[in-house]
Formats: sequence, C-alpha cells, structure tokens
Amino acid sequence: MRTFDVVCRACGWRERHHYPRLACPECGGGWLDAAYELTAVRPHWPDLLEEYGASMWRYRDLLPIRQDDNIVTMGEGWTPLLRATNLGLMLGHPNIFIKDERQGPTGSFKDRQAAIAMSALKEAGIKEAVVASTGNVAIAYSAYGARAGIKLWVFVTSSVPQEKMREAAIYGSEVIKVAGTYDEAKQIAAQFAASKNLFLDQGVKGIAAKEAMKTVAFETAEQLGSILAGGDGSRLNPRQNPPWRAPDWYLQAVSGGLGPVGVMKGFAELRQMGIIDKMPKLGCFQTAGCAPMVHGFEQQLQQAPRVANPRTAITTLATGDPGMAYEVLRELIQEHGGLMAAVTDAEAFRALHVAAKLDGLSIEPATAVAFAGLINMIQQRRIRPDELVVLNCSGHTFPVEKHVVGDQFTRDMDMSEHEAPGREEGLMTAVAALDDRVKRIVIVEDNPEASRLIRRILQTQGSYLLEEAVNGLEGLRLIRQTRPNLVILDLMMPGMDGFGVVEALRSDDATREIPIIVVTAKELTAVDRRRLQGKIDGLLQKGSFMDLDLLSDIQEALPES
Repeated sequence: MRTFDVVCRACGWRERHHYPRLACPECGGGWLDAAYELTAVRPHWPDLLEEYGASMWRYRDLLPIRQDDNIVTMGEGWTPLLRATNLGLMLGHPNIFIKDERQGPTGSFKDRQAAIAMSALKEAGIKEAVVASTGNVAIAYSAYGARAGIKLWVFVTSSVPQEKMREAAIYGSEVIKVAGTYDEAKQIAAQFAASKNLFLDQGVKGIAAKEAMKTVAFETAEQLGSILAGGDGSRLNPRQNPPWRAPDWYLQAVSGGLGPVGVMKGFAELRQMGIIDKMPKLGCFQTAGCAPMVHGFEQQLQQAPRVANPRTAITTLATGDPGMAYEVLRELIQEHGGLMAAVTDAEAFRALHVAAKLDGLSIEPATAVAFAGLINMIQQRRIRPDELVVLNCSGHTFPVEKHVVGDQFTRDMDMSEHEAPGREEGLMTAVAALDDRVKRIVIVEDNPEASRLIRRILQTQGSYLLEEAVNGLEGLRLIRQTRPNLVILDLMMPGMDGFGVVEALRSDDATREIPIIVVTAKELTAVDRRRLQGKIDGLLQKGSFMDLDLLSDIQEALPES
C-alpha cells in the first residue's frame, strides 16, 4: 500500500492521508496538497515506470491512490506531444509543441482529474458526490462516475452548451442547470451538498485535481526529452529514453486555474528529484470578457478582483472569482517568470480557425484562447524563437448527442428575479472569400516549407489554381507562360533572386500589371526598399504575418473590376 501526506497550504498542518478531507482540521483552510517521499521514490523511478503501461497511471507511485484495485481508468493520459509545424512556420517559431489532451476518453484534459477523483472516492467508499462545472468536468466526472458506480449531482450554468449537458445526462448524472454565474452555481452546489451530507468536489483546492494535472508535466518532460533526441515522444522504456526535459514556457488558458497549478506542481516534483534542471515560465490566458486574474496581475494585486457579470461567449472560462488559485499562480510567475494576459473572443475564434486550417487541430474555444495568447506573445517578442514552448490543448470540439436524450434531462434553478444581462458574443466574423477574379496564383519560393504554408493558407479560402516555382528563372518562365492573376514572391533565391524577377516583370508590357506580393525573411535595407518601391503590391515578413495579413494584402493588390 502506498502512502502520502496531506498538507495545508495556509498553516502547514500535515498528517498521513487516511480519508478525503474538505478542510484543514487546524485552521479550517480549504487548500490541501499531497506530499510524497520523493527521495524514496527517485532511486526506483526507472524500474517503476518500466513496470507500467502508456497511461497517466505509469506515475501511480506519485499519485494519491493507495491501492491499484481502486484505480478507475479508461486509458486516460499519455496523450501525444505534437510539434505545431505550420503554425510555427507562419510565426517564425520552430519550437512550439501541443500537448494534445483532446484524445482523452471524453475529449478533454478533465479526464485526468475525473479518473483520480473517482478513484479516490471509490477508495474512500463514497457512493454519491456533488460537483459544479462549466462543461468538461461535468462530462468527465459523469463518465468516470458511471464506471466507478458513484452517483453524481452536477451543477452547471445555463450558458453551458446544451450538448454538453446532454452528454453528462447520458451517463446517468443528475444535471442541475442554474440560471446564474458559475460562481453562483458553485455556491448552490456547496449548499446542496451540505444539506444532503454529500461529498463536495473541491476542484483546485482539493488534492485529486492538482495531482491529476501534474501528470501533464510528467508526460511532457518525458516526451520532450525523447523528441529532442530525435524520437517521436512515444517510447516507454525509461532506461533507453534520453534525459527528461522541461520546456522554457508552459501555456494554458485558465478559468479557475487548476491546470497550470497542478502542472507546475508536477514540474516542481521532477526538479526536486533531480530529473529536470529547471522550471518553465508560465503563461496564463483569459478571455477579455472575464479576466479577473489578468486584472489582478496587471495591477499587482494580492487578490484578483471579482468579475460579477462575465461577458464572453467562451463560457468554460467564465469564472469571475478564481480565489486562492490566482495567488498561487501569481507566486509561481513571480518565482519562475511568465505572465497573465487577456485576449478577445474575436482573437480566440480567429486562432481556432488558424489551428484547424494550418495544423489540423480541431480545438475547443478555451484552447483557442491559449493559441491566441501564444500568437500575441510571439508577435510581441515575449517568447524568443529559440525557446521551447508547450501549449495545453485542453479539449476537442465537444461531441453532440442531441438525439439520444430527450428534452427533460435537467432541473432548472433560477438564481435571479430579472432577466440576465445580454452577453456580447464577440465571435469572429467570417473571413471574406478571396475575390472571384483570382483564379490562378503563382508562388515563387525556394523553401518548400514556406511554399507549403502559403499554399495551405490560400487553399483554406477557396478553390484556386496554385502553381509553384522553386527559383527566380523558373518562376519568371512560369509567369510569362501562364499570365496569373497574382504572384507571391520570395526575395532570396539562388540564381535570379526576387529583385530580378520584379525588375523583369515590370519591364515587360505583357506582365507589367500583374500584382506582386513579396513574402520574405530578409531584413530589408533602405536600398532594398527603394528597389521595390512602386513595383510591388504588398510586403510581408516571414515569421511575423498571420493568414489574414496575407489575404488582406491580396485583396488590396487586386485591381477593381
């Protein structure tokens, strides 16, 4: 039987774990942590990992479940660590990695939390529990609760998508819809649990949630070490794997702050065992319509100011009062570096499209907030191109089960006498299609990855005849032969460079009027700019332009009909 201690963050009280506690018996503090004898585990770590398979339970000797018989699992964890190839190329940053938590059993990183929470309840003999959620927890807890034979009362806000409520109901949970904010839903859930003498899930304050999320750090460090040594991150033999590696940055969108709190605890334990040699900097992102942590961080406040009426379409991040989690995250950033920043709903939904169309990642809006934050940080030069970045892709676009459950699957609880204030949707308007006049585009680019990126951006916007040339002479022949509607041109190429192509096209009556957009990595001098002045219709710097920047320049370059 494994053992671990329970520690109170507020007063330092400590005892050996025997039964799930909701608060410290000494000071009443609700933030409890699990503590392990790391020095005892470290010498046996390779042997322990070699014994277990490819799931988060390979780290079970540092998880708060004492006996394996109590583990409730559906194969969660050991999700892929993917390099964001095309996004990195567009941003000029080759070291962006995505921890793909969409591939959990219910499609989000909350499967880790549900697995440990339900395992702990099973070990304690608890048969019924209460949880509040903005969506993903409701689904994950319901699925794992069904597997563990634990009845769940799930409190959600009325803004949670109906499809997510339906899926929670499919698993047999009692779903209570509260017409109020998430903070009000949490209060009602706590009151209900107290009135029925039921166990209340404590979220970030409790042990299970943080311990679950630290497995993201364990997997990331193990996989990143393998990838940087030339592997694919999937090897499971710790004796053959290269040294583990912490990223320079860990990025995640936050609502209550659970994810990064747990992940940073995981990196801290790895460093204490001497497995990694540093802690990552932490980037936490919120939507501008509900950003209490960001406001507190920017104003250097000890506590985050409460947002009474969240105004965002991204409901899973609409936590107006993050409580103590903000204090913990602020301390981590002060100690190890990083930032908290807000992005608009429009920026998030734009990033959602970019992730899907460039790297094939269909992500939930909350993850899109993290992608938007990443894009902003790189464009603001807060992240250097040589730094390793890991972003938590926390969930997939949620599954739809509209026809499985009928309409009567929730119980309504109205928390206000008046109609709730309207929300600003903030959705990104649809990207305008390229002008119908563009039928043929020639891309002249000697770098195949850059050419592929440009081609992919254009392919997402319509059906066009795209032709490519790998050097200036070939490009010039192709342009003269096909007379395209548009030329996208690199400057630095072997043989005839882009400057030569521009001069040749502009000196020929047959090609003089063809619009040219230059996309280059070259830092242009004053002489370079004079050579191009009046001869091109757009100039974009590789590694700093977004997809819509290219499309906008194309729109402006085209002659009016």
